[in-house]
Amino acid sequence: MDVFHVTDQQGKQITDGKTIDYIERALGPKGHTTDGMKNCPGKRVGVHSVGNHTAIELIGRDRPGLLSEISAVLANLHFNVAAAEVWTHNRRIACVLYVNDDPTSRAVDDPNRLSIMEEQLKHILRGCEDDDKVARTSFSMGFTHIDRRLHQMLFADRDYEGGGVTTEVDYPPSFKPKITVERCEEKGYSVVSVQCKDRAKLMFDIVCTLTDMQYVVFHANISSNGPYALQEYFIRHMDGCTLDTEGEKERVIKCLEAAIHRRVSEGLSLELCAKDRVGLLSEVTRILRENGLSVRRAGVSTVGEQAVNVFYVRDAYGNPVDTKTIEALRKEIGHTMMLNVKKDPASAKAHEAETSGWAKTSFFFGNLLEKFLA
Repeated sequence: MDVFHVTDQQGKQITDGKTIDYIERALGPKGHTTDGMKNCPGKRVGVHSVGNHTAIELIGRDRPGLLSEISAVLANLHFNVAAAEVWTHNRRIACVLYVNDDPTSRAVDDPNRLSIMEEQLKHILRGCEDDDKVARTSFSMGFTHIDRRLHQMLFADRDYEGGGVTTEVDYPPSFKPKITVERCEEKGYSVVSVQCKDRAKLMFDIVCTLTDMQYVVFHANISSNGPYALQEYFIRHMDGCTLDTEGEKERVIKCLEAAIHRRVSEGLSLELCAKDRVGLLSEVTRILRENGLSVRRAGVSTVGEQAVNVFYVRDAYGNPVDTKTIEALRKEIGHTMMLNVKKDPASAKAHEAETSGWAKTSFFFGNLLEKFLA
């Protein structure tokens, strides 16, 4: 039996009944995946229905303005984006979007509209490349945790092989993960040791990746010392074998580094709150694109009639956003939406935080929504 002592991100005991219930449901008998996409690594567009929403999964080569193009297609087809999560890593992008039909507020069940949507999204993901393998289309009939799904999609896309893209400006040496794989002769396990900057969901990201690589975790030691985490996993392959070759060890290290980096938030954080409507995400991402900004990570949520969006952005060349661009955004967006800017480069403290390590990566919608409704 596994025993975990967990706290919230402020280090306090979790007492909220909804949170506890969510954990129990996620880890209980129904907390598994029956995903049809798992065995289709070449797939780039997948669709399935979840309750009153249609889930869309996209993966492909990232480029400036891609999220704007995707959301414009959905808006033109009268699909409303109720929730979404977007990750980018090593020039790849993975998205999971939950949409519904604007007139009915229900899942889209018209096969003709779904076919048109898939074809247009496939065309956008293909971009200027002619190879059909870049944007193939098929259907996914399962459902799983959204972060879990993003890990699966990027792992199947082999984003961990895109070495040399991430720079030391993005991940300072003091926070670069140190991962080793050793053999425990006495017990017949391989021991994976991870030392890195501690953050929320670090253990989740590592265990998801080990599971996707067909390894079984038999024991684990999890500890933290100030801002740093030390985690050890005693593993074997599903066939009972340990990691004996250098190639196997190197692949595990690369995959875990990718899993840790995927959730790291890069760049300026923009939090926007407005009344939900069809085309809102398209409008916001168009404004970001027209101001020369590239979305590195995004989260979209709907609370009642209000939409709350969080974007982590840099300029089109991957550099920090300058103050002039921020002020232009405030003038253009501020009239119709509540805008909250974090890690503003005009602030010396924010600049220090940006260059000294990794930022917290969770989205906090509460305060922004309270201001908007006040």
